[in-house]
Amino acid sequence: MGGSVVVGLDGTGNSVPAVHWGAEEAAARGFSLHLLHSWVSQPLNIPIAQEAANKQRYGAEVLGSAEAMALELHPGISVTTEQVSERAVDALVDRSGRVAMMVLGSRGHGAISGFLLGSVSLHVLGRALCPVVTVREEGAAYARPGIVVGVQEAGTQGEAVLDFAFAAAEAHHASVRAVRAWEPPALVGFAPTARTPSPVEEEPAADEEKKLADILAPWRAQFPTVHVIEHVQRGRVAAVLVGACSQASLLVVGRRMQRTPMLLGPVVFAVLHHSPCPVAVVPRI
Repeated sequence: MGGSVVVGLDGTGNSVPAVHWGAEEAAARGFSLHLLHSWVSQPLNIPIAQEAANKQRYGAEVLGSAEAMALELHPGISVTTEQVSERAVDALVDRSGRVAMMVLGSRGHGAISGFLLGSVSLHVLGRALCPVVTVREEGAAYARPGIVVGVQEAGTQGEAVLDFAFAAAEAHHASVRAVRAWEPPALVGFAPTARTPSPVEEEPAADEEKKLADILAPWRAQFPTVHVIEHVQRGRVAAVLVGACSQASLLVVGRRMQRTPMLLGPVVFAVLHHSPCPVAVVPRI
């Protein structure tokens, strides 16, 4: 399953955009598509009897419909299906170490609420060993040719995040907007009213631009056909990232491994809930 995109299906309308996105990704990258459904984790609002046989029959219908949809969109891709008796979280996390990425659907969002993630999505996002992409109901696969990636970590910790973003951009002929947010140190009694950067702010901003350019240099060399936009902005990380991806097809962020007690850090949690586009969460292993 190493070169595959796994889509977790819950049997509701949330799965449709995830199948669309997963099929597009499999076709663009030359991966196979694997559709997985847990019949023991079907949502309570599915109108079927609770007997195991009926649940499994419903699951088979879900997988069959999703497979037909994926092949209609991209007839040349390889599609496999799997119905499991494990909990959805356990099944997906178990397979996450052997696949290229996972795709999950999320419930719709409003102007304030943003992504509405269920417990399955949150636990998979926090525990998976591979990148996990969340796609909301109205999300379209690469409708806009731009990928935004958050670049906060220097050194090896940020490599997986940049690898994912640049590989996706190359596969989809998209640009990469590499975003680095920074905040000046707090100064006692300093409260500027004008928005013109002060000398106190200008020097750190130049330093941050240099750091970003240095971090990106190896990826520019490795992916020479990918157009890169360097974006350094003063502000909180989550707010800067959400603003930068308003016209993007995908936002790519990293997460630290083994977070406790929270599975996801505040920045990742915030962008998941407020990003207007699909979000790829990449573990920094």
